[in-house]
Amino acid sequence: MDKREQLVSVAQQLFYKQGITATGIDKILAQSGVSKRTLYNHFKSKDELIVAALQRRDKEFMTMLKTAVPRLLKQKYDGATHAGLWAYFDAIDEWINSDKFCGCMFINASAEFPRKSDPIHAICASHKMLVIQFIEQLLVPFQLADSHKVAVQMAILTDGAIVNAHTANQMDAAKLAKMSAQQLLHIYQQ
Repeated sequence: MDKREQLVSVAQQLFYKQGITATGIDKILAQSGVSKRTLYNHFKSKDELIVAALQRRDKEFMTMLKTAVPRLLKQKYDGATHAGLWAYFDAIDEWINSDKFCGCMFINASAEFPRKSDPIHAICASHKMLVIQFIEQLLVPFQLADSHKVAVQMAILTDGAIVNAHTANQMDAAKLAKMSAQQLLHIYQQ
């Protein structure tokens, strides 16, 4: 792993577990074993490092969804394409109940950088839009009149489950969100 990737990897882990504002550059340097000069050769500021860490997390999270959903679809639903949305909530449940779960890095970062014009906030919003697009694809078999609106509602249920699991230790939150999603989808199909 090159020095830039090492910095981004360590920063991502620390930002996710400890928060962005609470994580100083010196801690990132100490844990990565990279010099301050090397850091600033790759990144002009801490904000640039934050953006790179969030971009890396976005790729990891979307890859997790794109691999977990088909796997769970096959394992739990005999590959029935209409069950992709349920496999999505199962994937969120697996993540929430993994030892890697520390809430949503994008929800946390957007709370720390609340100005919509901030590049860090913008990356968080972009990630959430990618998740909505992913959910919208899972809704295709249902042939809904407004699949985007339903995908947004499913994303809201997801974010609620993530926050509830993280803040209230409600570790079955994704299962509860899935039940709500099933009821909501039933309403749209009537």
